[in-house]
Amino acid sequence: MTAPLENIRTFIFDIDGVLTSGSVLVTEVGEMLRSVNIKDGYALQHAVKQGYNIAILSGGNSQGMHKRFQGLGITEIYLGQKSKPAAFHKIIANFGVDAENVAYVGDDMPDFPVLKLAGLPCCPADAAKDIRDICTYISPVNGGLGVAREILEKAMKLHGTWWNDDTHKW
Repeated sequence: MTAPLENIRTFIFDIDGVLTSGSVLVTEVGEMLRSVNIKDGYALQHAVKQGYNIAILSGGNSQGMHKRFQGLGITEIYLGQKSKPAAFHKIIANFGVDAENVAYVGDDMPDFPVLKLAGLPCCPADAAKDIRDICTYISPVNGGLGVAREILEKAMKLHGTWWNDDTHKW
């Protein structure tokens, strides 16, 4: 059985196709550039400040992405992972949580085994069909367009942690 969002305070996000659109701009020298959504960034750092466990788990190995997420206060950043399930187990051990209390957000076949381990498997609206078929929650938002924001905001509002002195609900 999968965990309802109310029980989730640990979120692990894939990068390409989740926190980015999945498109890569390749420069003349072969450097690969990605674009991230600023609203995702706000939600990620806000969740960290509110005490949520946030981790990044990706097969890609972009130092620019590492710096971006580190700058948001995320300390569990696993890039260049050949075995996402092994990294998943390390992340949850570091956080001291059980897999059933973790939401994992992925979009394509390398995420399949981790989505099967997570208590709440999630994906963007434009995830691969096989991924959508196994996810408990499919965000109405496409990858790179605010998926993390949509999921974190939904969870934090359920927990009463979205609005606080930093966000100044009017």
